[in-house]
Amino acid sequence: MSKEDEMRDVLDQTAKEMMRLDNNPRTWLSWMVYLLSSLEQQASGYSLGHKDSFKEMLTALLDVIRNRFRTGGW
Repeated sequence: MSKEDEMRDVLDQTAKEMMRLDNNPRTWLSWMVYLLSSLEQQASGYSLGHKDSFKEMLTALLDVIRNRFRTGGW
């Protein structure tokens, strides 16, 4: 199993567990922000280059979310 497959499995399990604990998507926002904050903290502690990459990832995420609203798909 590749690293990407393992990550996908972890994220799928996390999404299922979030749904089990609270099935209201409105409350998930705080957990998404918490996850992004934790990832930023990890990236910042690793190297300056990773922090810059994290900021680029946030910009790309914003583009993906905008596209999701325009097209209805990921």
